[in-house]
Parts: sequence; C-alpha cells; structure tokens
Amino acid sequence: MADISDSAARAARDLRVVFSRLRRRIREVAQDTDLSPSQESALTLVGKHGAATASALAAAEGVRPQSMATTLAALDQHGLIRRAPDPDDGRRQLVTLTDTGRARIEGNRQVREEWLARAFQDRYTEEERQTVLAALELMERLSQS
Repeated sequence: MADISDSAARAARDLRVVFSRLRRRIREVAQDTDLSPSQESALTLVGKHGAATASALAAAEGVRPQSMATTLAALDQHGLIRRAPDPDDGRRQLVTLTDTGRARIEGNRQVREEWLARAFQDRYTEEERQTVLAALELMERLSQS
C-alpha cells in the first residue's frame, strides 16, 4: 500500500466501518423477532432472485446447500416461500416468495426507508443533507468500477 495516500487509506477504513454500522442499524429497524438474521437474508435473496433453486441461493449467499435447506425449511414453515418442481429438471425445486413473503419484504423495506429518511430529516440540516447527496454521487462511482 505504499502508493496509496493516507487520506485514501483512511477513507476506505472509515467508510467500511460506517457502512457496517449503518447496515447493522438498518437491519435492526425492521427486524422481526420470529426470523433469524440468516432467514431474513435468505428471504430477501429469494425476493431478489425470483424463482431459484436452493443450491443457486446457497451459492449466492455463500453458504453450504445444507445450511440453505435448513433456512428455507424455516421460511416455508412461516409461509413465506413456496417450492415447485423445476419445469426444466423435475429433480429440482424452484423457490419463490408467497404473497405473505413478498408483503413482509416490502413492509421491511418501507420501514427501513422511513427510518432512514426520518433520521436524515431530524439529525441533519438541509446543507448537510445536500453534502450527503453529493458524497453519494461520488460513492456511486465506486460501485460502478
């Protein structure tokens, strides 16, 4: 890291720490007590992927297929997902959200967005919010590379 400036190294470190804390706080805001963090994460993943196999979900989540199977069984018991035979390969099942699962994800998303908007409204001045928006434009460049 000899060719990296002190300010770049500090920005990277501080950004990682702040994003980790903020991500944790946002998750806490809408966290329902009847699902574990891994179940909440898997539910969100199913919502993003649409119809997917358990092994594809396990790969996307970076967990073993057996762990994903256990997680999906719990989500199934809560009525949040459904399984159907894969039309291309009857040996596999495709996992999708139920209406209840979709409503839960949308409700959590709305609660999180409202909490964050309220926090910006209550804790920052208009000038500070504009600074955050400008910084987010710069952060977007990081996500594109």
